[in-house]
Amino acid sequence: MARLVFNKRSVEVKDGEPMKEYARELGVAFGCEHGVCGTCQIDIVSGAENLNAINEAEEDMGRDRKHRLACQCTILHGNVEIRY
Repeated sequence: MARLVFNKRSVEVKDGEPMKEYARELGVAFGCEHGVCGTCQIDIVSGAENLNAINEAEEDMGRDRKHRLACQCTILHGNVEIRY
């Protein structure tokens, strides 16, 4: 099991699951949920290596491995701490 951490709260995430619903549960706001609006821009405090690779939608918004869109992230394994 993976773990998503935000604001000193955390939730368990099945390995390989998209982050979106878990991030929403922890308080991250979402708009379009398809990588277009940028509402869910997050900073990866730790665990960037435990996420899927950055995709074209994120690159188009100027994001990188430490600055992602929560709607586009999948937690592959391990712990990931985010800041919103």
